[in-house]
Amino acid sequence: MRPFTSRKVRVLAAGGALALAVTACGGQSGSDTESGGGAGKAPLVFGTTDAFGTVDPSGSYDNPGWEILYNSAQTLLSIPPGGSTPKPDAAEKCEFTDPKTYTCTLKKDLKFSDGSPLTSKDVKFSFDRMLKIADPNGPSSIFADQLASTEAKDPQTAVFHLKFADATWPFRLTTAAASIVPDEKYPAGKLQPMGNDKIIGSGPYKMTKYDPTQQIVLEPNDQYKGEKKLSNSKVLVQIYKDEKSLKSAVESGEVQVAYRTLTPTLLKDLEQNGASKKVKVVKGSGTGIQYVAFNNKKGPFAKKEVRQAAAALLDRQSIASGVYNNTVTPLYTMVPKGLPGHEEKFRSAFGDKPDLAKAKSLLQKAGVTTPVTAQLWYSPDHYGEASADMFAEIKRQLEAGGLFKVSLKSASWEQYKKDYAAGAYDGWQLGWYPDFPDTDNYLSPFYAKNNFIGAGYGYSNPQMDKLLTQEKSTPDQQKRQQAFSQIQTIATEDVPLIPLWQDNMIAAVRDGVSGVKDTFDPLYTFRFWLVDASKAQ
Repeated sequence: MRPFTSRKVRVLAAGGALALAVTACGGQSGSDTESGGGAGKAPLVFGTTDAFGTVDPSGSYDNPGWEILYNSAQTLLSIPPGGSTPKPDAAEKCEFTDPKTYTCTLKKDLKFSDGSPLTSKDVKFSFDRMLKIADPNGPSSIFADQLASTEAKDPQTAVFHLKFADATWPFRLTTAAASIVPDEKYPAGKLQPMGNDKIIGSGPYKMTKYDPTQQIVLEPNDQYKGEKKLSNSKVLVQIYKDEKSLKSAVESGEVQVAYRTLTPTLLKDLEQNGASKKVKVVKGSGTGIQYVAFNNKKGPFAKKEVRQAAAALLDRQSIASGVYNNTVTPLYTMVPKGLPGHEEKFRSAFGDKPDLAKAKSLLQKAGVTTPVTAQLWYSPDHYGEASADMFAEIKRQLEAGGLFKVSLKSASWEQYKKDYAAGAYDGWQLGWYPDFPDTDNYLSPFYAKNNFIGAGYGYSNPQMDKLLTQEKSTPDQQKRQQAFSQIQTIATEDVPLIPLWQDNMIAAVRDGVSGVKDTFDPLYTFRFWLVDASKAQ
């Protein structure tokens, strides 16, 4: 990824306490501005191969689901396109009233898409519900360590009582996990049944159809009050089973935007030959990453020396060039290039080329019998067809010196999530898109005791937890940077997972379609309302 200049997170300090105040003003308020309803505009047809699961905010924790939520629900705060700091969304203002108390005043007269009023009671319900459900594949880990309780002080005021001072708290409120839902319409102690997902939100769109294998339809929400102006009359998300079908769809004009996922080979063909079919490839900086997670409790990777040996044998550049045609960049830490605190500690510890002697020495000293037999899993319907090629290359690298014997397995995304969370896999492919633009969001979700990967991962280190709490608790950026460095050092010693690469945002777009580039930023949020397809060719 290229560095995103002027996007460093800043948290202000006043009187020694966290004092980040977010207040609606000027064009950011939009409290009396309607979405415009997309009147007189054309529909946007958006094609993808994404595997969609639940869109219940208490259960959704992947990019496809969050994309729908970001466009159809509201959060108290949000990060505007191209921005790096939270701005008011459903809130009129939010501020720390003391280091562990964060108070938000809601905008007046907000309504959900069904016409019911949005009050602080709904805010409290949304957070209480998520923490109560604590879905193993859901997003509760974003808040579980920080949030002690949520209070509906009065209909317009929501108060968050934190367990400790947290410099990242305002950013956490911008995530789709913080989507506000009506307390009378969602089950309090369980997720909506799969296949019957509904979104009752207060965002610029309302979801009117949800078939996660074929089509999702978003139409203008006439109850919406906010600053997001719709550039289209509605959005049709067309879901394709494979990348070749998606490419054919954008070439024929069946879809106007093809996004996630086109294989590197297909993208190269479109770059070279797309003009003849009125298609262009649009790219933007990205901070999405992929990595291999290990079962740290049982199986062949329970010993850290085995994980270290695997790290010593990987050649990321070979993966980037041979599998992805250099559309991705080798990554030697979980913190992507462009974010504060990025240090290539895996390169320092294990090099950037396979080191057979080092791997052999690690295994011998630990008394590990070779070859180490292991299964590695991947999910092509979620991460794309290139996943199979990548894991074939990883298998080749691990087996080249005779130290490992690897068998490859794949599963559909819904089954895959359940299996790895239950500890059924030795090692498995995962990816990550940022929840919010702060370095901690590439550390705590993977290295904290209550990490998002779950029990099947089984990683915990008290020193790591201490450092993660320290960096979140201080507004002092120098102290945070010191903690980030120490965290990455421990991660390299423990190797609970291995970072592989970071990507770019890439879409194939019909000529005449505008706004796609505007929605490409490190948040990885495709903001449908910005895209105008009225002049699509």
